[in-house]
Amino acid sequence: MFQLKWVWKNLEGCRKRYIAALCSTVVLAVMVLGTSLITANIMDTVFKPLMETGQVTEEARQRLIVLVAVLIGYTLLRTTMAYFSVITYETCSQKLVYKLRKDLYRNMQEQDQDFYSRNRTGDLMTRLTGDMDMVRFMVAWIIRQLIDCTVLFLTTSICFLVTDWLFALSLLVVTPVIFLLTKRFAKQVQPLYVDLRERLSQLNTSAQENISGNRVVKAFARENYEIAKFDEKNEAYKTANTKASLLWLKFSPYIDGVSQSLAIAVLLVGGIFLIWGRISIGTFTLFNSLCWTLTNPMRMLGMHINDLQRFFASANKIIELYYSKSTITSRADAKKVEGRLRGEVEFRNVDLTLHGAKVLKDISLHVAPGETLAIMGPTGSGKSSLVSLIPRFSDVTKGEVCVDGVPVGMYPLHDLRASVGLATQEVFLFSDTVDGNIAYGDTSLSEEEVKRFAKMADVDFAEKLPDGFDTVIGERGTGLSGGQKQRIALARALAVRPSILILDDTTSAVDLETEKYIQEQLSSLDFPCTKIIVAQRISTTKRADKIAVLEHGEITQYGTHEELSKKPGYYREVFLLQNGMEETEGEAI
Repeated sequence: MFQLKWVWKNLEGCRKRYIAALCSTVVLAVMVLGTSLITANIMDTVFKPLMETGQVTEEARQRLIVLVAVLIGYTLLRTTMAYFSVITYETCSQKLVYKLRKDLYRNMQEQDQDFYSRNRTGDLMTRLTGDMDMVRFMVAWIIRQLIDCTVLFLTTSICFLVTDWLFALSLLVVTPVIFLLTKRFAKQVQPLYVDLRERLSQLNTSAQENISGNRVVKAFARENYEIAKFDEKNEAYKTANTKASLLWLKFSPYIDGVSQSLAIAVLLVGGIFLIWGRISIGTFTLFNSLCWTLTNPMRMLGMHINDLQRFFASANKIIELYYSKSTITSRADAKKVEGRLRGEVEFRNVDLTLHGAKVLKDISLHVAPGETLAIMGPTGSGKSSLVSLIPRFSDVTKGEVCVDGVPVGMYPLHDLRASVGLATQEVFLFSDTVDGNIAYGDTSLSEEEVKRFAKMADVDFAEKLPDGFDTVIGERGTGLSGGQKQRIALARALAVRPSILILDDTTSAVDLETEKYIQEQLSSLDFPCTKIIVAQRISTTKRADKIAVLEHGEITQYGTHEELSKKPGYYREVFLLQNGMEETEGEAI
């Protein structure tokens, strides 16, 4: 029952109130007997003498008034207690879910890139929504009902045995059959709910991917294909859900049948005992009115076991995320950044292995503060993987990456990444204003500062939008061109005034004139900044102080534009190709 222990651990701050709610459930279940006991007393002390004598005495009349008044007050008390009990359960469950969702979200923010490559977005969303609601349902309802059923059954059994043991045993003899059926049902339903949870995750993932990639779907006219794919996931979820539901229907007729037989037993056995004079009319009324407190718990136990198995399936997924830890964390002895980093970057014999494949091999580079390093190479050569080592999106397998002479692992992650500005080719913009996206890394920026950085990145189109910089752009920048999104991303990276600016093919979607303007702005920044630029255009790399060419994860060429454009190799081939020159004509420009 690790899942229940985990829930109890996270109820910290609400435990006393929750214990009070659990106790109130026990008390309320016991109080159910009170109504029947008072009714039985009325039957024996008021109506039985009335039937025997045919006369109502003043004493009987007074007793009836008192007992009815007690019954009304007792019912009001129980109803009031039940009301506050339910409020307490709901309050505790909502606070628990609030805390868990906050902790899970914080933990997700601390995960590394490997975590997000292993987990589907739809599955993570399911854990934060549907699975979380199942935990709330467990705390607010299932536990309460299980306690209520158990206490009702036990107290009623004891009450029956004390009142008339033979009558009680004639009713309780069928209960072992109910429990055996319920146990067998619980064993069979557990794997079904594990499968059902996975089907729901796949369904949500399919919907999330389709919504995110809707423009691609429409561009290739694949709406019917996506509908068919979603229908397949939907059908699988429906089948799994139906299978789990039908399993309960397979057992419920037997459980209901045996449970309802108790009502017949009360009438049959109780009638015989009443005729024989073994029991009074009050005792018969007591057994008859409390019969449901035996049948209902036994009938409902299967349904509650059903819900309990769903909780276990959901809780396992949440616990897995709750205890998931990133392999990239801040060290306890990390060196806090005092002031601004100078921006010196050095790779010392770096190897990197990702998913079992060696991506980088023996990389050694040095970039002095304020210098610009351009990295060029064919697709898949490891350019993006190399620059991702600086802000520790990945950690080296061998060697060291140092900033200002200190290994990046010795800096607190927050301080290190706050000193690095990053803009990539695949831009992600938030559903926010243009101003909000640019100032994302530093929300204290004034409107004038935002516009200044926007000008550096040539975000001139923002002024022409309906509300200027206050225009809300769609999710992921819907409605903007690729070049416009890249320029906003560049302005966002510049706005944090980074000590190290990493541009991963950031200007690939802009025209040459805009690129030239941006390069001129980058060369005259009003703050010290080391720039590392991944690019495929010679017009970008030629301005760099040094150029490194990566091929198959290794540096094959290193030098200035003038040097590399004259040497045989990848850089010269790209240079000639982009300038429309033949090999015999190849001369540096």
